[in-house]
Amino acid sequence: MTHQDNGHFAAKHPKGAAAAVAIAQAVLEKSSPHGLSCLAAHQIATQLNVPPRDVGIAVDLQEIPIRQCQLGLFGHSPQSKSVRPINPVNAELSDAIKAALHNGRLSCMEAWRIADALAIPRIDVANACEALKIKINQCQLGAF
Repeated sequence: MTHQDNGHFAAKHPKGAAAAVAIAQAVLEKSSPHGLSCLAAHQIATQLNVPPRDVGIAVDLQEIPIRQCQLGLFGHSPQSKSVRPINPVNAELSDAIKAALHNGRLSCMEAWRIADALAIPRIDVANACEALKIKINQCQLGAF
C-alpha cells in the first residue's frame, strides 16, 4: 500500500474478507490509539498459533496501522523508517544476504532468519540491505 492509502488497509483484501474472532479480539486488546507494533502482532500469532499473515489481515480489516517494523522499515515516528546504511557491511552478513536473495530482493522472513543465524538485531540486516541497495519485501504480516 502506498502512503496515500494509509487508513484504507482493508481495501487490500477481497470484499467480504473476515478474520477469526479470536485474532481480531487479540489485535484490539493489544492495539493502542497509534496502532499495533510488529512485535505485538507476532506475539499474537505465536500465542494463538496462527500464521503472522492471519494477524496482518485482522489488523488491516480493523483499519489499524502496524507500527515499529522490527526491520525498521516503517512506523517509526517522527520519521517513517529507522533504517540507516552501515558501511562497511560485514562480509559474513553480506554473503548471507546475497545467498538468500530471490529476484534481487530479500524477504522479511529471510532477513529474520539471517539475523537469528548470525545472532544480530534484525535491524542490522535491514541496515546492511540499505547499504547494499537491496530491497526487502514480503512482510510476514502483509504490510508490504
